[in-house]
Amino acid sequence: MSKEHGINILRRAVARNGKRLWTGTALAGVYQLCAALVPILIGVIVDRAVGTGDVVALLTWIAVLALVFLVMTLTYRFGARQLQRAIAEEAHRLRVEVAAQILHPRGLRTDRHTGDLLTVSTSDADLTSYVLDHIPRITSSLVAATVSAVTLLLISRPLGLIVLVATPVVLAVLNLTAPLIARRVADQQEQSGRATSLATDLVTGLRPLRGIGAQDAAAERYRVVSRRSLAATVRAARTQNAYLSVSTTLSTLLAGGIAITAGWFALTGRITVGEFITVIGSAQFLIEPFGVLAVVPSWFAAARAAAGRVASVTEAGLVLPEGLLTSEGVTDLRLSGVTAGTLAGLDLHVRPGEFVGVVARRPADAETLVRLLTLPHGYDGDILLGGQKLESVDRSHARRLLHVEPHRTDLFTGTLASNIDVRGEGGERLTAAMRAAAADEVAAAGLDAPVSERGTNLSGGQRQRVALARALLARPPLLVLHDPTTAVDAMTEHAIAGGIRALRHGPDAGYGTVVITSSPALLAVTDRVVVIGDGTVVAEGSHAEFSAADESYRRAVLR
Repeated sequence: MSKEHGINILRRAVARNGKRLWTGTALAGVYQLCAALVPILIGVIVDRAVGTGDVVALLTWIAVLALVFLVMTLTYRFGARQLQRAIAEEAHRLRVEVAAQILHPRGLRTDRHTGDLLTVSTSDADLTSYVLDHIPRITSSLVAATVSAVTLLLISRPLGLIVLVATPVVLAVLNLTAPLIARRVADQQEQSGRATSLATDLVTGLRPLRGIGAQDAAAERYRVVSRRSLAATVRAARTQNAYLSVSTTLSTLLAGGIAITAGWFALTGRITVGEFITVIGSAQFLIEPFGVLAVVPSWFAAARAAAGRVASVTEAGLVLPEGLLTSEGVTDLRLSGVTAGTLAGLDLHVRPGEFVGVVARRPADAETLVRLLTLPHGYDGDILLGGQKLESVDRSHARRLLHVEPHRTDLFTGTLASNIDVRGEGGERLTAAMRAAAADEVAAAGLDAPVSERGTNLSGGQRQRVALARALLARPPLLVLHDPTTAVDAMTEHAIAGGIRALRHGPDAGYGTVVITSSPALLAVTDRVVVIGDGTVVAEGSHAEFSAADESYRRAVLR
C-alpha cells in the first residue's frame, strides 16, 4: 500500500508543479538539442568549409555554431532556474505537510518515533522532490539520444541502428534492479530514522540516565541500532554503486563501439572525414545522456521509496475523530471510571475556577493522566469537558478551553520573546505571566536574549520557568501543569506557587488550574488535594490536613 501511495505522491508532485516543471523540461530539451547539434556542425564545417577552403562558408557556419552556444547558455540558465524553484518549493510543501500531520491536534496514528518522523520530514521529503529533477534530465537525454541517433542514421544506417537498438536493451536490463534498489534505500531510511529517534531520546534523557547509572546500557543499545543503520547504509551504497558501475561501463562500451565502427567506416571510405568527426563527437557526447538514462531506475527507485515513507505519514489516520463545538466558557472537567495504562477506575472532578493539586504515588499514574488529557484515546470510562466527551470536542476549541503543559516541554531556536509571547501580545499580560513564573529573572538581559535549539543555553530551571510563563500567558480557562518546578530552588518554587495562585485565582481571575506535583509549595496554595494510589483516587483533602495526619503523604510530599 505504501508503494502505491508513494507513486501517488510522486504524481501529485508532478501535477502541482506542472508549469515550472514542463517549462524547465522544454528548455532543458532545447539545451540538449543544441548540445547534440555541436558535433554535427563541426563535421559540417570540416566538410563544407575547411575541406573546400570556402572562407564565407567557414564564417557562416561558425556564426551558426556561436548562435547555438548562445541558445545553450540561455536555455540552461532559465531552465535550471525554473526547475530548481520547483524542486525547492515541492520539498518545502512536503516538509510542511508532514509536519502538519505530525502536529495535528487530533493526533497522528503511527508507530514511528520522533527521530524517524524527523527523517521523513527532511531527507525523505527532499528525495521525493528530486523527481522534478529526474524528469527533465530523462527527457533531455532522450532528446539528445534521438537527435544523435537520427544523425547517425543519416550518416550510416548501421551506426544509427546500434544506438536505436542497444539503448532500450541496456535500459531494460538495468531496470530489473529497480525493486532491489528501492528496498535497500527504504531499509536504509528506516534504520537511519530509528537511530536518529533513539539518539534524540537518549540526549533528552541523558541526565536521568546518568542519575540511575544506565548510561552504559543506553550507549550499548545505541551502538546496536547504529550498527544496523550503518549496515543498511552500506548495503544500499553497495547496490547503488554496483548499479552505477555497470551502467557506466555499458554506456561507455556502447559509445566506444560506435566510435570504433565509425573509424572502420572512415578507413574504408564509407563516410567522409567530417562525418567521422561528427560520429566521434556524437559518440563522446552520448556518454552523458546514455549514463543518465542508465541510472534512471536507480533514481526513481530512491524517489519512490522516499515518497512511500512520506505517504506513510501524510496519509496515516488520525487518533481522534472530528469533534463538535461546545459552548464557550464551560471549563469543568470530570473523569469517571477512567481505566487506561496504570489507571484503574479513576474518578476526578475539577470545578470551574478551582485550584486542584494531584499527588500521584506512582509516576506512571501521573504520566497516563497527562497523556489522556492531552490526547484522549485508548481508555475506558468518560473524560468530560463541559459535559461532553473530551475526544468529541473540536480539538482547536478544546485546546482553547483546556491547556495541558507536560513536564517535558520544548523551547525553540529564537528569543525569549518568541518562545513566551507566541501571539505577540506584550504589555501587562506578558509582564504578569513572567512575574508569576519567576521568568522575569531569566529575562534580566531582555526579552531579545537568544534561545538555542531546545533551550540548551538555559539551565533546567530556566527552561521550566520560560515554558511555564508561556502556558500562563495563554490564559486558558483550565490549565493542567505537570511537575512545573522540579528544577528550581525552594525560594523560587514558593514565588512561583504564589504567582500562579495570584494570577489565576485572584479576585479578578477565576480560572481553573490542576497541578500534578509532589511540591509542598505548590500543593499548599491549592484549594484541595487529590491523592492517586494504585490508579485510583484514595484520598481528598487539603494539603494542611494531609501534612498533619497522613504519614504516607508526608513521605511523598514533604522535603
